[in-house]
Parts: sequence; structure tokens; C-alpha cells
Amino acid sequence: MNIPSTLKKTGRAALFGSLALAALGSVAALAQEAAPAAAAAAPAAPTPALDTGNTAWMLTSTALVLMMTIPGLALFYGGMVRKKNVLATVMQSFAITCLVTVLWFMFGYSLAFSDGGGMNAYLGGFSKFFHHGITTSTLWAPGVANIPEFVFSMFQMTFAIITPALIAGAFAERMKFSALLIFMALWLLVVYAPIAHWVWGGGFLGAAGVLDFAGGTVVHINAGVAGLVCALVLGKREGYGTTNMAPHNLVYSVIGASLLWVGWFGFNAGSELAADGLAGAAMLNTQVATAAAALAWMFAEWIVAKKPSVLGIISGAVAGLVAVTPASGFVNPTGAFIVGIVAGVVCYISAVKVKHMFGYDDSLDAFGVHGVGGVVGALLTGVLADPAINSLSSGASIGKQLYGIVFTILWTAIATFVILYIVKALVGLRPSTQEEVEGLDISQHGEVVP
Repeated sequence: MNIPSTLKKTGRAALFGSLALAALGSVAALAQEAAPAAAAAAPAAPTPALDTGNTAWMLTSTALVLMMTIPGLALFYGGMVRKKNVLATVMQSFAITCLVTVLWFMFGYSLAFSDGGGMNAYLGGFSKFFHHGITTSTLWAPGVANIPEFVFSMFQMTFAIITPALIAGAFAERMKFSALLIFMALWLLVVYAPIAHWVWGGGFLGAAGVLDFAGGTVVHINAGVAGLVCALVLGKREGYGTTNMAPHNLVYSVIGASLLWVGWFGFNAGSELAADGLAGAAMLNTQVATAAAALAWMFAEWIVAKKPSVLGIISGAVAGLVAVTPASGFVNPTGAFIVGIVAGVVCYISAVKVKHMFGYDDSLDAFGVHGVGGVVGALLTGVLADPAINSLSSGASIGKQLYGIVFTILWTAIATFVILYIVKALVGLRPSTQEEVEGLDISQHGEVVP
């Protein structure tokens, strides 16, 4: 073996190895230096932050919707009953507001708007009972609306309040107060919360493409059908058809209808959950449809009954508010105008003619206005939805809307019927004949209006 030659080769190999290692070390060092720089250069995904503009609008909308029930609906219904029942009628709206608030906080919100796991297509879960896990920093719709979940829950609570309160118009002047409280508590949890989840909480109707911007199915068809079932199960008021049952103070009803109209801007425009162009479109649509429906009802009544009544024009306005509710964020103003005209005429026929034709006692036309108006609005949404207003409108169809209507009617009718008979077995539904004739103010509450 030639040792000097070997040493030379070994030395050259060592030199090349050292140079290679030095080069790799330099590359590694450069890579370590470059990594933080690259990380700094690449923008991190933004953490959703509270949107103060959206939040301010939703706080305002929530107050407006609460105003719809107290004092709006309380005065609207209170003015249309006989004087001996005005306190009882106003009391119903006020007590329902208190009752639903507590139940929504405890159970309702979670059943409507939490994840129900394997049953999520039909009902939310129990994870948010008593608003567990929600804090002041918890956002609803992160990256979209960015409003506090507390505010969203409160907004939805006002919807849950007015829906059962609307039902009371169908059985006005003839349900025991104790029966009303039990019925409304069960109805909220068994009927309202599941249907709200079906449409807005990730349930099967929303997944099927049923469009309901602010409550055509969830609120109005739901309340109207429940009201009709209540009217049929309870039967007619004592003296219905023979005793004068004219409204005792239509001025109260006009004030109530006006408060409903103003509050409805929170109802419809607020359902966008943001202060943006679509909320503005929903607001304009609400105004146009309401005015058109009020005029349509007024002229229809003028033609048929020869005089335009105060009760008629305010009922027409409410019919327009109802019908445009599901459509408000999907149609353009011309579509809203059409919705209003159709609703005004159809609801007039339903409340004045159809009710008398079939002989049921829907005291304050909860079904004739809210049930029928809700169906009209839901169907017309499928016809008139405009993708230029809302991209979701591109999937609208009569078939999808009818699907939502049918399921809502079936569940509401069946469940309401069962709940009524449970309540009847527990405490009875109606006061005695003598108590009803005397009036619910004195018999149920021990008070009268002088």
C-alpha cells in the first residue's frame, strides 16, 4: 500500500467533507432565519371580531320587536274585544312575554339554536340550557354578522314571545288564565322551538331550501294554524252570532297596529343580522307591502260592504306585514308591492267571508290574517324571489315553499291539538258560562275598567 498517496486522498476527502458540511450548515442557518420572515410575510387568518355597527342595529331591532308585543299587540287585541275583557286580553300579552322570556332563557334557545347531534335535522340539543357556555365574547355567525350571541338570543327571544301571543287572538274572551299559561309553556317548547330549528337552526326545512327570511312559517303560519285549532277545540264564545261583539275601542287598536308596523322594521330588516344593503331592502319592502295591503283591504271592503272601516284598514296593514315577512329579504320592491295587494284581498276574504261561511269563531282573526297571510307570503316568495336582491333567491321554488308550509301545518295542528287536551285534563280550558258572560276581567283577575 502506498501510504503517502492514501493520506493525500484521505486529506482531499476530508477537505471536501468539511466544505460540504459547512455548506449544509449555512443553508440550515439561512432556512431558520428565513422561516420567521416567511411567517411574518404570510398574513394570518383574521380572528373574527365584534362588529359594532351590526351589533348596534341588532340591539335596536330587538327593542323594536319586543315593542310589537308589549305594547303593540296588547293594544291591538285589547281594543278589539268587548270592554269586559280588555284587561284579560292585555294581560295575556304581558304574561306571555314574561313566561316565554324565562322559558327561552332556560330551554327554548338551546332547543332551537344549538347542535342536536344525530337529531339535529329535527331539534337542537341541551348544551345551551340556561345559556351555558355563552360569554360576552361569544359571537354569533363569526366571520359573517359578528354580533354577540347574547344579542342574537335576545333577538330570537322576541320572536318566540310574539308567536304564542298571536295565538291568543283566536280564542280571545274565552280561555281560563291558568289554562293559557300551561298551554303557552308547552306550546313554546313542543311546537315553536322545533319549527324554529327546522328553518333557522340547521334543521331539515332550511337544508331543503325553504326560504323564510323573518318568520312566515316559523311565526305566522305556525301561530295562525295553532289559533284555528284552539278556536275549534274551545268552541264559540257565549252568544256568538246573537250578541253584539263589536270592538270596544278601535283607537287602542289603531295605536297597537301602528306600533306593530314600526316594530316590524326590526322584525324584517333585523333578520338580516347586519346593517347593510339587504337590511335596507327588507325595510323598504316591508313599508311598500304594508301600505299596499292596507289599501287593497280597504278598497275590497269599500266595494263589498260599501264603507271603508277603520278596523278594515288596520287589519289590511297587518296582513301586509305578515305576508311580506318571509319575502322581505328575497324580493324586490315591485315583488313586495304584489305581495301586499294579494295579501290584502285574500286576507279580507278569509277573515270576513270564509270565517262566516264555515262558522268557526276566530275571535280576532289570528288564522284569517296570520295563518292565511303567512301562506300567501310563503308561496309568493317562491314566485317573486329575485337573485339580484339575495343570491339565495336563485334556489326559490313553489315546490320548496309548499314543502315547508305542509310540514309546519301538520306538526303545528297535531301538536296543538294534543297539548290542548292535556291542558283540558289538567285544569280545564274555559271558564264557566256565568264567568264568561260576566267577563274575564272580573272572573279571572278581579279587576274592571271603569
